Amino acid sequence: MKKIEAIIRRSKFDEIKAALHDIDIDFFTYSETIGVGNERKRKAVLRGNSDTEFISRLTLSIVVRDINLRKTVDCLLDHAYTGDIGDGKIFVYDVEESYRIRTRESGDESLYMKE
Repeated sequence: MKKIEAIIRRSKFDEIKAALHDIDIDFFTYSETIGVGNERKRKAVLRGNSDTEFISRLTLSIVVRDINLRKTVDCLLDHAYTGDIGDGKIFVYDVEESYRIRTRESGDESLYMKE
């Protein structure tokens, strides 16, 4: 199993979400992310410091079976792309184990619904 962490533009979220559903990746989490990168967006007042520049993005967290890794990464690469600085980053990590709390299923079985 792999964990994919993708930092993306907010403006691409709906497109990416629909594209992930199209390839049967139906579960992921996302959160607001603030970071600093090559692209400079706006200045904000944080803790009294008015010259802090930050970029507001979303971080997607997706755990997939190994067989779904390539298609998920390709989907993110295709749909997060604008060609401009600030398109984001994708990181892939190994996941040692996974459990579904409700059923106590583990491993790959905990990542998808049986039909």
